[in-house]
Amino acid sequence: MLDQLLGDVRMGRSRALVVRGSAGVGKTTLLKYVLERASSCQVARATGVQAEMELAFAGLHQVCASMLDRLNLLPEAHRKALSTAFGLSTGGPPDRFLLGLAVLGLFAEVARERPLVCVVDDAQWLDRASAQVLAFVARRLQAESVAIIFAARESEAVQGPSEVSDLADLPEMVVTGLPEDAARALLLSAYRGPVDERVLERLLGETQGNPLALLDLPRGFTLTELAGGFGLPIRGMLPHRIEESYHRRIATLPVETRQLLLVAAVEPVGDPVLVWRAAEQLGIDIGASASARASGLIDFGARVWFRHPLVRSAIYRTASPESLRSTHKALAQVTDPEADPDRRAWHFAQAAAGPDEDVAAELERSAGRAQARGGVAAAAAFLERATELTLDPRRGGQRALAAAQANHLADMPDAALKLLSMGEASPLTKLQRAQADLLRARIALTMNRGGDVPLLLLKAAARLEPLDVRMARDTYLDASAAAWFAGHLASGGDMREVGELVRKAPAPSRPTSADLLLDALAVWFTDGHAAAAPELRRALREFRDRGASGEANLSVVWFTYIAVAAALADEETYDVLSKRFLQLARDTGALALLPLALTARIAWHVFIGELAAAASLLEEQKGVMDATVIPVASYGTLLLPAWQGREAGAFELIDAASEENAARGEGAGVICCGWLKALLCNGLGRYEEALTAAQQATAPPVEVGMPTWESLVELVTAAVRVRQPEIATAAFQRLAQLTRASGTDWALGLEARCRALLGNGRAAEGDYREAIERLGRTRVRGDLARAHLVYGEWLRRERRRSDALDQLRVAYEMFTGMGAEGFAQRAASELGALGTTARKRSVETSTELTAQEIEVVRLVREGLSNPEIGARLFLSPRTVEWHMGRIFAKLSITSRRQLRQRADRL
Repeated sequence: MLDQLLGDVRMGRSRALVVRGSAGVGKTTLLKYVLERASSCQVARATGVQAEMELAFAGLHQVCASMLDRLNLLPEAHRKALSTAFGLSTGGPPDRFLLGLAVLGLFAEVARERPLVCVVDDAQWLDRASAQVLAFVARRLQAESVAIIFAARESEAVQGPSEVSDLADLPEMVVTGLPEDAARALLLSAYRGPVDERVLERLLGETQGNPLALLDLPRGFTLTELAGGFGLPIRGMLPHRIEESYHRRIATLPVETRQLLLVAAVEPVGDPVLVWRAAEQLGIDIGASASARASGLIDFGARVWFRHPLVRSAIYRTASPESLRSTHKALAQVTDPEADPDRRAWHFAQAAAGPDEDVAAELERSAGRAQARGGVAAAAAFLERATELTLDPRRGGQRALAAAQANHLADMPDAALKLLSMGEASPLTKLQRAQADLLRARIALTMNRGGDVPLLLLKAAARLEPLDVRMARDTYLDASAAAWFAGHLASGGDMREVGELVRKAPAPSRPTSADLLLDALAVWFTDGHAAAAPELRRALREFRDRGASGEANLSVVWFTYIAVAAALADEETYDVLSKRFLQLARDTGALALLPLALTARIAWHVFIGELAAAASLLEEQKGVMDATVIPVASYGTLLLPAWQGREAGAFELIDAASEENAARGEGAGVICCGWLKALLCNGLGRYEEALTAAQQATAPPVEVGMPTWESLVELVTAAVRVRQPEIATAAFQRLAQLTRASGTDWALGLEARCRALLGNGRAAEGDYREAIERLGRTRVRGDLARAHLVYGEWLRRERRRSDALDQLRVAYEMFTGMGAEGFAQRAASELGALGTTARKRSVETSTELTAQEIEVVRLVREGLSNPEIGARLFLSPRTVEWHMGRIFAKLSITSRRQLRQRADRL
């Protein structure tokens, strides 16, 4: 497998691989095998070190250090992000998205000369920031001639917190133990004395063919133990048994040699100068290195290397607390405070036997530097240790809250909640206590958008009201969004309660667009959509004309652009705001925001019948979510197949999403899933199932905007088809209240279409024509095509064959053109009933292109360069060049000008 990987890289393809296995099974040896055979390639390497897990980008710097002379080849934003992360320049915290693109681009530039092979050993010990960036790069490699190989332990108690999720879904090679015969031969080669057969069998069984264990375990036992089995270790985890064998060997070494080994184990980067300076501080004679080398456990050269990471672990775990503190102190004293202040502060922190305000203050400064480099996980670790070293309860409470906030930003909610509880147990000011409530609510919001989250936010807002009106109103806006998501499943703090409290809240001294929105939402939640529509339209105009105010938080942006604009069925505003939302997310590199922004834009392309464009944006969204491991519900993955009418897999996806939403208490999501299931069933002509799904979606006594009125549309459609006029009429009456309040051609066109389904004779025909006329003035081609379809179906039943053929052919052409297979089949069946066979569309050239290639074509049409396309799609410029070559070959063209000419037809 490794030979094939190297062969692929030499041929211009990129590969990523995770070599997994237990400690000592041979992963490091396999990495050495790769490096030995990569002589024609450029090599970068890194090793995760447990003691460095709190230092942001420590592992990434190991990988990139030899490449930094090529930084000037990167785009300015990427160059700045990488320079800031490595402390080469100052600036705001670099976004992980930009960092990932910067490293991807750097690898691609290096590989232009010769293929690049990057190996990362002990990936489970990588710092969180490095693990995320390298995993991002590994997922985006395609045609750069780059290989990244991670060696990582199987899931064990000693595994690091980040590696499990960050390397998930990458190709894996699992390394297992040797077969029994080979294991026996290796064990006997390592120990040539007499061995009791029963002892031998036990060793073979417990080592499970692990080569390192087979070689090293016998060295930890005496002749008597191996000959008779006395004193053999009890059954336990294999790495611990190997560590124990190392500990036995270390215990036989002179005291100074053991001290030297501990210094080397505590110093994380293998710098021999620092090791010897610290040894001198501790009074260790240089002669101790001779017996250390003779032990075979360590090697002193340009770097200090242990035989195996478990040697370091064994030394560290078995050292006394006093020895560890004195060693950390010695290393702190010899670490340059200017060149490496953070590592120096960390060593002093580990050396502290009790509270130490000076060290805690230095850790706070290190946290600030780490956060400025984008290392929020490192900042969290620094602040957590600073909290432990603080004696003053008030100051400790402040640091605990800061540490909780940092852990929240680092996506470590459990640690954040623990520190938050510590902070809340300290003497806090009223404002700090209110901020603690807000943080607890926002942590809950990230973990679960439904349930009791609105209630927690309302509690925080109430505390903030007398202290900070601006912060209180922003919190009420968060609560409004949470209540909308929770819908009918809110356990306290439902939409009405939130609306009532907002209407009683103090007015701002300087109203913003966010305040206008908040007041409009309060009317919506208390008096209903119809009453709030004028104020909601006014708020949307403010955002459309002026944009979000500078102080508006992200809740303002995404909730306004997705929920409110869609609720009013205002297609023009939805188009403008969803496009602006996506641009904002891309410009700011806001990875938490980008999946939501893409969902809004995917929905827009589906509504206007551009299903291929929606599919390409789904590819981009998948890349974002793979790169960041952000758990964001993607309704685009449900909306697209529902409109496509692809029965296979779509029902399972929708049902699974509905169950997940219900479990989280996310009522709006449950309603949305009901709407999409009804839409899919109506498209497939499965009207009984559509009726059931739509009834479930419209049963909750709340209005959540688009999911509600779209569900009512599907309910009217299904109820008419199964001859349930009472249900259809009641649903239409609810729908009409919403559509007339909106007053747009999209809303009124849907109302006319539903009214036509309920009517007959001339009145019905007038309604069908009104629906087509109104929807024809919009860009929502999917709903317009459905209007032609149901009008054609009605005309066929009225025995007006020629008129029916006209409408059904238009519907069929529109549906097939956009890729709505379910509705197209309905139109084809109606044409067949009229004795006409629907003409199959010839296969378009675009079907030869992949979804990602179609997205590249779209961006070329927008005028983007290859580097800009790469940044948009999370690809390296070299991969974009590779895609362009494939596109040119498939379309038989030779230039971007020809491609732009063809783009409109794809």
